[in-house]
Amino acid sequence: MSRQVWKGSTLLNPEPPVLVSCGPRESPNLITVGWCGTICTQPPMLSISVRPERYSHGLIRQSGVFVVNLPTEPLTRAVDWCGVKSGREVDKFAAMGLHAAPAAQVDTVVLEESPVNLECRVTQVIPLGSHDLFLAEVVAVDVDEALLDETGKLCLERARLIVYSHGEYLALGRRLGSFGYSVRKRRTPRRR
Repeated sequence: MSRQVWKGSTLLNPEPPVLVSCGPRESPNLITVGWCGTICTQPPMLSISVRPERYSHGLIRQSGVFVVNLPTEPLTRAVDWCGVKSGREVDKFAAMGLHAAPAAQVDTVVLEESPVNLECRVTQVIPLGSHDLFLAEVVAVDVDEALLDETGKLCLERARLIVYSHGEYLALGRRLGSFGYSVRKRRTPRRR
């Protein structure tokens, strides 16, 4: 296999695009964020990176809260549209026909059409250059009951989540394994 140095951006791909809701409950905003990730399990924390000139940056900075809403295949158009339009100029919820509901633990809204909403409280803001990194504790997770099996296990494959890779939105594919499958002992059939 031959390799060459790629002169494109230095992004890990694919990435999960998320719709972040923020701002006051009376006039909330949505922003598409491509750089989002889990950073800690105890306490549960995640990060998002937002450009300081973005309208949502000021809303999050002022309130100290936001919600990460996981988008599904039917939300792909809204993900794209909310990433190129500014909340300074348009009500994104109204324009996209989306619905906001009060978050359970933070003073903003969740996106009703999203099956998973991660309510976050900012703990630190780190200026990095083109973006500021918001570190946040996840204080509540709202999950559509249709994603839970009879034992209460979260089955995210039912959600039809999307990913973004080098300018393209993609549907997640088939299951390839589960955590620890590479080291599990195989069951051997009993001889009779």
